[in-house]
Amino acid sequence: MINLILIIVTVGISISAFSNENLFRNLSFNAYAVAHQRQYHKLFTYGFVHANGIHLFVNMFVLWMFGKNLEASYVYLFDQKGHAIYLLLYVSSIVVSTMYDLKKHKDNYYYNAVGASGATSAIVFAYILLYPTQKLYLLFIPIGIPAFFFAALFLIYSAYMAKKKMDNIGHTAHFMGAVYGFLFVLIFNYKLIIHFVIQIVDFLT
Repeated sequence: MINLILIIVTVGISISAFSNENLFRNLSFNAYAVAHQRQYHKLFTYGFVHANGIHLFVNMFVLWMFGKNLEASYVYLFDQKGHAIYLLLYVSSIVVSTMYDLKKHKDNYYYNAVGASGATSAIVFAYILLYPTQKLYLLFIPIGIPAFFFAALFLIYSAYMAKKKMDNIGHTAHFMGAVYGFLFVLIFNYKLIIHFVIQIVDFLT
């Protein structure tokens, strides 16, 4: 329920911003504006606008595929509070995933960012915490990859690309969101990390 609402809201705002430059600029993350002009809303609103239709589709597809199952799992674990916990994860991960970039680029007037990639990374890794041996299928690769193995590759790749700065993708936000998403639910039930380890050990033995 919450996941579907998030998708609808994000799609609606993103599409509106495609044709409204002022709206797009006002909602986009800009480290300088946050740090020096107190436009704190940008720490959150940037997650609801996207650079183009492909960017929007990829993020919403990932959110749909993983988010609906994660929200259902949280409801199973925490009863009806699971909906609120899922919403808190998504909303807070938007902010947390950009903290590093805020600190690094706070004096760079030209640094901007948009998109829900940090939040969707958090959702995927929150899912992996619960289902580490679930097979994940990547585009053009017909063989399923164990989720915990995918997680390791993703973190290594994101850290490497963030250091190399070879493109305009927010790899740091992906990395930060992923780590945060994995750790988030442990606040509510730390024993889930034990369940995570047991599943991987059973899978490997």
